[in-house]
Amino acid sequence: MIDSRRLLWKLSLIVLVAAVSKAVFAEPSSISGLKNCSADDASLAGAEVGNRREAAELKPKPQREEGKGPGKGGAMKPEKKKTNIVEIPETKGGDVPLQPGDYMVKALEVKDGALVEGPETKWPGKWELFLKSSGVSAMHAILMPVINKVQFYDATIWRISEIKLPQGVPCHLYNHKTNAVDCFAHSVQVDIKTGNLRPLLLTTDTWCSSGGLTVNGTLVSTGGYQGGANTARYLASCDNCGWVEYPKALAVRRWYSTQATLPDGNFIVVGGRDALNYEYILPEGMNNKKIYDSQLLKQTDDPEENNLYPFVWLNTDGNLFIFANYRSILLSPKTNKVIKEFPQLPGGTRNYPGSASSALLPIRLYVENPPVIPADVLVCGGARRDAFYRAQYKKIFEAALNDCARMDINSANPEWRTEIMPMPRVMSDTVILPNGEVLIVNGARRGSSGWNLAKEPNYSPILYTPDKPLGSRFKELAATTIPRMYHSIAVALPDGKVLVGGSNTNDGYQYKNVEYPTELRIEKFSPPYLDPALVNVRPKIVTSATPKQINYGQMFNVRVGLNLPNVVKENMMITMLAPSFTTHSVSMNMRLLLLGIADVKYLRGNLHQVHVAAPTSGNVAPPGYYLLFAVYNGVPSVGEWIQIV
Repeated sequence: MIDSRRLLWKLSLIVLVAAVSKAVFAEPSSISGLKNCSADDASLAGAEVGNRREAAELKPKPQREEGKGPGKGGAMKPEKKKTNIVEIPETKGGDVPLQPGDYMVKALEVKDGALVEGPETKWPGKWELFLKSSGVSAMHAILMPVINKVQFYDATIWRISEIKLPQGVPCHLYNHKTNAVDCFAHSVQVDIKTGNLRPLLLTTDTWCSSGGLTVNGTLVSTGGYQGGANTARYLASCDNCGWVEYPKALAVRRWYSTQATLPDGNFIVVGGRDALNYEYILPEGMNNKKIYDSQLLKQTDDPEENNLYPFVWLNTDGNLFIFANYRSILLSPKTNKVIKEFPQLPGGTRNYPGSASSALLPIRLYVENPPVIPADVLVCGGARRDAFYRAQYKKIFEAALNDCARMDINSANPEWRTEIMPMPRVMSDTVILPNGEVLIVNGARRGSSGWNLAKEPNYSPILYTPDKPLGSRFKELAATTIPRMYHSIAVALPDGKVLVGGSNTNDGYQYKNVEYPTELRIEKFSPPYLDPALVNVRPKIVTSATPKQINYGQMFNVRVGLNLPNVVKENMMITMLAPSFTTHSVSMNMRLLLLGIADVKYLRGNLHQVHVAAPTSGNVAPPGYYLLFAVYNGVPSVGEWIQIV
């Protein structure tokens, strides 16, 4: 298949000669009876233990000897053992910003009716201010299916935000002894087109929690702080729905944990502070009592932890890739046994508070798929193993890591292949775009996650193109003017833009006499494929002729309007993007599928029918809602919601 992302620059030239036809589109908690289960070839010796460490933001840990070796929860393997690293030379990123339609000039080459060679667009993207205030600090975010509203929430511990609960909603009585009440909202839904805010009542503390979407699009939020740590919360995707909270749903406290969707649409919750184990979420209203010990989490628990918010990705074989600190395994959710341990990734730590960012790269499918479907994991940036300690106690803000490592986790001989980013990054957010490119945005160049523990904001996002040759995959894009430090978010939107918000590195909402004030402004970023010069060649899905629901293995049609001559199958992609739950540089359940295309048939005018194969199973694509995109020569349509059942 031709690498479509190398063709963007030519599209504006095609507009001048294309025969454009007109087409009409129709358009609350104690734990009792806790059962410990054997997993990772070991059993958990006892039930939940108390917090051995307070949050770094709340209470500094006792100082320890600088340079102390890693590990407290078991015999950690030496970091340099079994590395299997291939290093790629540094490449320069970033060009002088150009105006829309400004391209490098090269003669067009035509092959079978398709342009096949030449450099990509040099338009560096564009930032716009979407909201002056989100009302609450956007610590957590997710795009809610069908209704096209983004859910933001922060933490209830501060009992304050910049938006009150709506009239008629009673204030939350949080202290029965003093009758203290909280009349502020800590959760809002934002209409992604109008910016209208709808405040919602939250009563349990969601600070540093996790989340994901059910098959029917309901948000399930798990864990948090203090009384919220054992909670599962449910928010249905509708315009007037409210939170339903179950404070005893989880077996142990989950603070800084990761939630992942399983092939059957259920959830696993992995790790968290003082929770070196995992558990499965039971149906709504039921309380789980069963936990599974994790040797990986025990053995990667540094003095600074460095294994909170582990990266958890559902592999195409139905097993779970789990990465913590610098080590990773493949875990069977059916047997709860470790199937494989992968080569270590040296150089520093990659999980909170070291806070790299990660992605499961786009999964390429075909009409007839091979027995083993490749799956590549990307891990970018991070920090020195002692970065938190040095920033917290010595006020030394070490440079973040500048490498980006990638591994085919289904390879017979997996190895990490690393290349150098244009700049070091910690606390960045990774967003898979509908055309398969990866945006890395937000964060800092020095320091660590935590309150006031990082310096030098990364104003410029970078674009990672997975299909390009090693050493040439990065491109620096247009810079924002707003620092996005600790507690920032980034979410892909149906129109191809990326919603960017958050940044609160302070204890509460603080705006004066702090280095980085609490940030409530929300921006949208337009990636290079939204170059204004390409607007007339952007595909459009005809919603009335495209299904809203599909089954596994089904062949279905997507009707696409496209103002280009000689449309060919080789340059067409139909992709499905799962909305991610984003917090603390972790994009939980983010997933892009490149569907197999059987045929592209010309209909009339500028209409084409694309005959597509649905994903084969929940291993490849868990059931639920996805955004469906038509992509031609790297330019995506507006996404339409589709549900796999």
